Amino acid sequence: MSRRHRITIVGAGMTGASAAQWCAARELGDVVLFDVVEGLPQGKALDLAEAAPLLAADARVTGTGSWADTAGSDVVVVTAGVPRKPGMSRRELLGTNHRIVADVTKAAAAASPDAVFIILTNPVDVMCSVALRATGLPPARVFGQAGVLDTTRFRAFVASELDVSVEDVHALVLGGHGDTMVPLVRLAAVGGVPLSALLPPEAIARAVERTRGAGAEIVGLLKNASAYCAPGAALCEMVAAVLHDKGRLLPAPAYLQGEYGLSGLYTGVPIVLDGGGVRRVVEVPLQPEERAAFLRSAEEVRSALAELPQG
Repeated sequence: MSRRHRITIVGAGMTGASAAQWCAARELGDVVLFDVVEGLPQGKALDLAEAAPLLAADARVTGTGSWADTAGSDVVVVTAGVPRKPGMSRRELLGTNHRIVADVTKAAAAASPDAVFIILTNPVDVMCSVALRATGLPPARVFGQAGVLDTTRFRAFVASELDVSVEDVHALVLGGHGDTMVPLVRLAAVGGVPLSALLPPEAIARAVERTRGAGAEIVGLLKNASAYCAPGAALCEMVAAVLHDKGRLLPAPAYLQGEYGLSGLYTGVPIVLDGGGVRRVVEVPLQPEERAAFLRSAEEVRSALAELPQG
């Protein structure tokens, strides 16, 4: 019998539990929920395990507060951290979440030195750099989840504007995971038809702005929590791409080493994602206004990076 994949999800909050549910339902591998809060990962894992017969899913889900139980993981997903509250920007989480991500990624890498790391904790573009520094892993094996989420939100809003199936909407969102993200309207299409031929400029602008503010919109509605269903599903999509060695072309915060004229930071770009992590960064030719917006977004990430403690 071949060895089943092991997926560790660090942080058993709403997003971590959602990601665990999606991954288990798709039988991507056995899932280990890790959290320092005693009983939280164990209880949520048990709840998910009890749902398995209804889902006809044989993935094992366990909860733990011991890094030893995560050893040998193929993928480590990091959701641990403080979520946003109404009125907060992602950047305001920098100080607290920096310490959390540094600690958990260092410990997780010690237990699973061959794992691929997918970071969700906000501000995600900066937290990827924190994880890279803490783990000492190659940049290809440390990247973020944001572009898949931002793109699926854009697709959902476009589908709503047109009253068509979300399956037929294709789009791409670049840049940092924040107010400066760059939905590439020029490349968006529905069933092969350019978006600009289907929606008037004001409707497109409405979808773009709602995409940029989607996270804050949900935080404002939930009051004491942030989005978790769509982020969990987006994480699962990336885990599947890695474990199935798919070679998917997906947008994600990746470490740039000269691509797009940028180096030494993470920001959202199209990547080819396979079993080893980021196989390569895909450089999309940008129009002058698109490039200017993308560079403004990257500069926002670089500015936040400068606030990180050194050493």
